[in-house]
Amino acid sequence: MIVLLLILCVIFIYFYGTKNHDYWSKRNIKHDPPIPLIGNQFRNQFALKSMTDIAVELYNKYPKEKVVGYYRWTTPELIIRDPEIARNILNVDFVHFYPRGLGRNPSVEPLQANLFHADGDTWKLLRQRMTSAFTTAKLKNMFPLVVKCAEKLQIVGKDIVSRGGECDVREIMARFTTEFIGACGFGIEMDTINNEHSLFRDLGKLIFNRTLKDVVRLMIWEGIPITRNYIPVFNADVENVIEDIVTKIRAQRNYKPCGRNDFIDLLLEMESKGKIKGESIERRNPDGTPIEVEMEMTLKCMVAQVFIFFAAGFETSSSATSFMLHQLAYNPDIQSKIQAEIDEVLSKYDNKLCYDAITEMSLLDMAFKESMRMFPSLGNLNRVCSRQYTIPELNVTIDPGVKIIIPIEAIQNDEQYFDNPKEFRPERFTPEAIKSRHHYTYLPFGEGPRACIGARLGHMQSLAGLAAILQTFTVEPTKATLRYPIVNPRSNVVQAIKGGLPLKLSFR
Repeated sequence: MIVLLLILCVIFIYFYGTKNHDYWSKRNIKHDPPIPLIGNQFRNQFALKSMTDIAVELYNKYPKEKVVGYYRWTTPELIIRDPEIARNILNVDFVHFYPRGLGRNPSVEPLQANLFHADGDTWKLLRQRMTSAFTTAKLKNMFPLVVKCAEKLQIVGKDIVSRGGECDVREIMARFTTEFIGACGFGIEMDTINNEHSLFRDLGKLIFNRTLKDVVRLMIWEGIPITRNYIPVFNADVENVIEDIVTKIRAQRNYKPCGRNDFIDLLLEMESKGKIKGESIERRNPDGTPIEVEMEMTLKCMVAQVFIFFAAGFETSSSATSFMLHQLAYNPDIQSKIQAEIDEVLSKYDNKLCYDAITEMSLLDMAFKESMRMFPSLGNLNRVCSRQYTIPELNVTIDPGVKIIIPIEAIQNDEQYFDNPKEFRPERFTPEAIKSRHHYTYLPFGEGPRACIGARLGHMQSLAGLAAILQTFTVEPTKATLRYPIVNPRSNVVQAIKGGLPLKLSFR
């Protein structure tokens, strides 16, 4: 009897674990053969290879295809190789692909109710209300905070030089961006730049340093759907720390905006206005018009937005800026030209950083864009098909629930669009060069209605941090520096470098 039950269990698991594994073959979409149950997800699920690296590998393996199939356990996913199909998914036919599909159950993990992870009406209402936080006027008002952080960064750099100059620039830039996000987001200056164990820096490490326990919990969540309503994947300590901070700041400000114009002020303003209302993206009336939906800015919702503002704000910018410094260390001629431009521009502003000065540093801007082309902080963009959709270029129909991967690192390093892509060449981003290629071959901040809401803020703080370093210092490789850094295979959404980015700072 026991043997029979075991046989039946094996048969059930096999058929359950292969139930969708003919999805792409039925549609004549090329793909690697899936393994029963886990599909093509083995290497990523066991943290042997990041999802970005897997997408790059498959992108290059099928060079003549517009799309490539993939299976995450039993869920079919589609890797998009064609920029025109990417344009349709991200923008033209957005209504079919509005979910990002990276979020989990917010009733189990409240932090998942943030703008980045939320889908459907929650995302739409949050987006429409929060857009006002990132206007040009708001960015200019924030810039004095950027300057203060940049000045601290220079002081830290001088201390590093006095001790020999060798440092992990990934860690240094993480402290700079964390300091800024803490100041403009929370209204708190914690001197993170000088203290690698400040509350905010430790919080950042807690969010992004994935442990073996984190890997196992995500594996259970993805592989056993019934657990998704009970088992949290994310570290609960993160929520507790942020909720404690937000609760205290709200009380200090008497639960209303205090005039700092920071992110907490914006959320308090949203809370004071009552319910957020708007047209549904998910549900419609019998006549086809969207129904009106609403939501409240509760404390839990506020904590979730602060979490993503902090996490996305510091991690992506520190990744991008440190990788650019790494590239400049191996391209000293370009570094010298950028330093000359910084000197020339700042000479018009009493050698002090300001918003207008940063906007004039065109070569610095082009070099930063080139570094994000080579190594985007988010290597893939993710979407989910929300209603049946036929891909015009292929005449292939996909169903709701099919996940979409747009492998931006692979596209941005395709020699079809960028010749000799491993070469660091800022002139790829002159206005003329940008106009000459397909717009959807460069997507470090995404595109369409779900493009990064804080793209301009991240860009601004990144350029300011880079200008502060290069105004005073020159960067060069050390004996420990790898010409081509290795991606941490435990990287999940945001890419991380294994072992950091060691460089040497010296005075110019």
